[in-house]
Amino acid sequence: MGTTPGRVLARVTAVPVLALSAWLIVAFPLLLVGTFTPLAGVLLGVPAVLAAVLFVPRLLPDIEDAPWWPVVAVLVVSVAFAVVQLAYHSEQLVIRRDPASYAQFTIWIAQHGSLPIPQHEELIAGDDPALSYDSLAYYEVGDVIWPQFLAGTPLLLSIGYWIAGVEGMVLVPPILGALGILSFAGLAARLIGARWAPLAALVLAISLPQQWVSRSTYSEPAAQILLIGALLLAVDALAWRVPARGRPGAPHALAFAAGLAFGLGLVVRIDALRDILPVVGFLGLLLVARRGQAVPMLVGLLLGLGYGFTAGYGLSRPYLDYLSDSLHPLLALGAGVVALTAAATAILWRHGIPRTDRPAWLPTAVAAVSVLIMAGFALRPLIRVEYGHGDAATGYYIGQVQQIEGLPIDPDRTYEEMSLYWVGWYVGLGAVAMATAGVALLLNRILRRRAGAWVLPLMVLSWSVVTTLLRPAITPDHPWAARRLVVLVIPAFVLFAVWFAAWAVRRLRGASPAGGTTSWYTAPVAALGVFALLVPTTITAAGVMGYRTDVGSIQAARDLCEDIPDDGSVIVVDGGTMSNFGQLIRGMCGVPTAHLEQPTPAEVERVTAEVRERERVPVLAGGEAEQVVPYLPPGVPATQPFNVNTEQDMSTLMRPPDGAWRFVGNVWLAVLP
Repeated sequence: MGTTPGRVLARVTAVPVLALSAWLIVAFPLLLVGTFTPLAGVLLGVPAVLAAVLFVPRLLPDIEDAPWWPVVAVLVVSVAFAVVQLAYHSEQLVIRRDPASYAQFTIWIAQHGSLPIPQHEELIAGDDPALSYDSLAYYEVGDVIWPQFLAGTPLLLSIGYWIAGVEGMVLVPPILGALGILSFAGLAARLIGARWAPLAALVLAISLPQQWVSRSTYSEPAAQILLIGALLLAVDALAWRVPARGRPGAPHALAFAAGLAFGLGLVVRIDALRDILPVVGFLGLLLVARRGQAVPMLVGLLLGLGYGFTAGYGLSRPYLDYLSDSLHPLLALGAGVVALTAAATAILWRHGIPRTDRPAWLPTAVAAVSVLIMAGFALRPLIRVEYGHGDAATGYYIGQVQQIEGLPIDPDRTYEEMSLYWVGWYVGLGAVAMATAGVALLLNRILRRRAGAWVLPLMVLSWSVVTTLLRPAITPDHPWAARRLVVLVIPAFVLFAVWFAAWAVRRLRGASPAGGTTSWYTAPVAALGVFALLVPTTITAAGVMGYRTDVGSIQAARDLCEDIPDDGSVIVVDGGTMSNFGQLIRGMCGVPTAHLEQPTPAEVERVTAEVRERERVPVLAGGEAEQVVPYLPPGVPATQPFNVNTEQDMSTLMRPPDGAWRFVGNVWLAVLP
């Protein structure tokens, strides 16, 4: 059969989701039973990944009408993205927000292969009530510590740690981000056409949020690969019309892989539970249509969700308890969707899917409603201002940012009404308008039964866009808040906008009988569309170019660990230092670490004496020398092994970020005799 551009493009863009799915399928059970080690990863994980990427792509249908230049262009964009993000990669190890939390989670499981994290209170002062062991993003539960978040991303980052330590770990996110670009290009090639895939990939690659999350140990790049890759596999699986009783083959295998990838998204991010709800409804449609792909996709989805719920309730239960106010309604919504889908499937089983092109005005009306919804998001800031963080600390921080930005001080404001404008910042208002028009046209075509391949992608992407814009549910300072847009929202806007540009060009082209182009204005219109997509995106993205965050933290952490004796037990006398550095000291330095809530000279003396009784060396730690020195006996010096003064991401509320702020991280130590 030979190698063709369409075959290469189809296979190479499916590799990321297949590789990640195979690794998670093997790695998560290893962590669950406490044997997540490099040897187990090599013996079990590597063969699984190789089998997935060598055999499953052979089942994929070729992408039609694909010359070689889009294949090369897509690979160039993906590789260039990786190179740039590797050059700007972060070193976030001090926990302030999620990246360092994931980094410390990774370091622990990569070193120990198991959870939870022991407190080792017996190596400090036993059950002394003055001591606590929790820190930011790390929960004290009984006599152990559980990390925040889900295990999927740390399971992937651990590969880099095993290869090259902390330096290897921080280089994994740029690779994941580039693989996300590659996956997105594959989806665009399948739905829009191979010639438009490089443009779609380039716009996403340039966008500030995609670059930003790919420089630090965030979970979004992995979630993006799984969910976009799942859509890609589903499109390929459904390219064949297979009856329910048809012989199992490539469509069934691809449908299973697609469902599995959707479900495994929950191992990476709890938000994936919301994003994949439309898949449940779509499976009902497949069952009613008697498509053979329905059952294997359902089985794959259930298996992946089984992994996800086990990851959540087995290894991250304190985190889910923390999210209970938003998680319980989401679980109820999910149960409602399942029940409604089951009921609708049973009702429609005998009658089939109703005609959506009758009455004739229905497709146009539904398309108009989609435009009105986006208009509502655009007008929302004029109608309503959203309030209510539910967290006093968040409100305090927002008030500080408002003061810095010169805004009216209104700490309880969530800025959720600005969510559509956030998208406009990052991909341009032209892209927002083009995407809105694209969705309206696609809805019209789908309801007229003219764009079957788009049904599932449109369901998933539109649902994610509407629910995310309606309630981003995140601290609203940027670039932090842009995280909510990375996995599916910005890819959705880019995909729909590029589809609209392609549709417009094809409509304007007007082929002659000989196949030539008769419309002289086709090229200018195409250039205008490309300009509208690339220029605003590039201008905003300049805000994260030119700086790296937390540079020097890796070496400073090593210096800190070198100053702590191997038989030391660290007592932190400053709450802020414990929050930011507690797990770093415990995990990277490998020593027991606890915190005195309200230290007094008498408490410090008592606890340090208890440490000595256990034949350990007491070590005091704090963020400033003044916090440590009062507890030191004469002649014992305090040193500053962790001293980082570098750059960090800025925070903005009413404009996109355009530079960096300073980050100062300090730890003072005193080793007591």
